[in-house]
Amino acid sequence: QVQLVESGGGLVQPGGSLRLSCVASVSGFTLGAYTIGWFRQAPGKEREGVSCIDSSDGRTSYADSVKGRFTISRDNAKNTVYLQMNSLKPEDTAVYYCAAYVTRALGTGVCWWVVTTAPTAFGSWGQGTQVTVSS
Repeated sequence: QVQLVESGGGLVQPGGSLRLSCVASVSGFTLGAYTIGWFRQAPGKEREGVSCIDSSDGRTSYADSVKGRFTISRDNAKNTVYLQMNSLKPEDTAVYYCAAYVTRALGTGVCWWVVTTAPTAFGSWGQGTQVTVSS
């Protein structure tokens, strides 16, 4: 099992940047065994997938709404996954969550399918961090 803690959220003006961190406390495995996803939920809206990163080859995927603006990366040695968010827009305002599943349980190269079709397969979730984009 892995415990996840997000940080880095805050208030930023449109066009600004934030970097979210997701720190994992892992027992029995290393973070490298997990595929990580970022999700967000705005008030009154359903949760949506933002990005994911595969554990084996580092393959990344993004929602169309954030492509070219957000970058997901991981540092397994630090048990941390990052979401660099640039050119932020008011519509990016939401609570952002990171989530994890054991890669070998579902295979490699499928994280975006899992994010969009079977998000409950992410067995571990963080508590979320608020991102507010406003002038």
